Amino acid sequence: MPKRVFITVAEVSGDHHAAQLITSLKRLAPDLIIEGIGGPAMAAAGVKLHRETVGQAAMTWRGALRAVEIWRILRWTRQYFATYKPDLQICVDSFAMNIHFAKTAHAMKIPVLMYVAPQLWAWREGRMKKLRQNVDRVACILPFEEAYFRGHGVAATFVGHPLFDELPTDRNQPKPADANRTGPTIGLLPGSRRSEAAANFLPMLDVAQRIIAQIPTARFLVPTTAATHPVVAQAVEEWRKADSGRQIEFALGKFDTMVPRCDICITVSGTATLHVASFNVPMIVVYRVNPIAWHCAGRWLVKTRTIALVNLLAGGRPPDGSEDPSQHIVPEIVPWTGSNEPVAEMAIDLLQNPDKRAAQQKKLAELVRTLDHPGASDNVARMALEMMKGD
Repeated sequence: MPKRVFITVAEVSGDHHAAQLITSLKRLAPDLIIEGIGGPAMAAAGVKLHRETVGQAAMTWRGALRAVEIWRILRWTRQYFATYKPDLQICVDSFAMNIHFAKTAHAMKIPVLMYVAPQLWAWREGRMKKLRQNVDRVACILPFEEAYFRGHGVAATFVGHPLFDELPTDRNQPKPADANRTGPTIGLLPGSRRSEAAANFLPMLDVAQRIIAQIPTARFLVPTTAATHPVVAQAVEEWRKADSGRQIEFALGKFDTMVPRCDICITVSGTATLHVASFNVPMIVVYRVNPIAWHCAGRWLVKTRTIALVNLLAGGRPPDGSEDPSQHIVPEIVPWTGSNEPVAEMAIDLLQNPDKRAAQQKKLAELVRTLDHPGASDNVARMALEMMKGD
């Protein structure tokens, strides 16, 4: 009888990682039955998708509003597992949601693999006990995580970063000159979740306006996801009305074509920073948060003051838990509260100083070279198949 795998995903990045994993699983084990809950990338990869969970992905209090929906899906999953018990549960990223699915599977004696380790080294280390109790193996995507989790009694393995399985193979080729270019091009990257875009994009547009005041020929590119496209479209429409149609272009699913055209990007923190770095584009990292929520809770929960992934990987948060801001490659303003002027000033400074951009590009290229090894999806697929042997 063919083995069964059930995959659970909650957001856009996890959906893409899961899709790559599904492709690898199908190649290594063509008879494997793969089903789960997730998004359009998983469906396109050929999984039997029972529920869509990606479109409304959110964080913080907005994420809490999804609790009723998630609990309904969780209840359905328990019932489904009782009839169609999988041989392996794979939880992809999104620890806050997936730990509940892991707990359900574990209680039914279904092995659990977590792909993308939760960032407990940054905050909420108290969740480590839940991880140990309910997850059999963890596939880590950051080099320092394997030793960290093993030190806490978790069976963790570094598999590589899935981003490098997903990137275009020709991204390092010289880009053709843009004959219509009259000034600098700035990427505005408000995130992959609707809630992220709602919080970050309007402040980014304000930064864009401040840049235009100093550099009138500047133009802006905004790649969107299915979740963020409506937010961006509405904001850009209003901005164009108020500003006589200043040059701004946005498009769905065009990250890999828009970002290489940029002189710099202003991006939210997260995997997007490594994605931008892979195209060797200088950046400024921001993340808009509610100042009251930050001062009441965030500043006490987040253990590290280095947030941007590229800075973490460059030495801002090494495995021993210390921080060295002098190792930061890119400027980061996280939490991003108060005036937008400092971000605009940083952007203008980068645009007007090619030497500063070149210095950042050199450091980004050095960092990416240490990570640019495709194969994470195959590594996790082999780990999954190994976990099902003998069942």
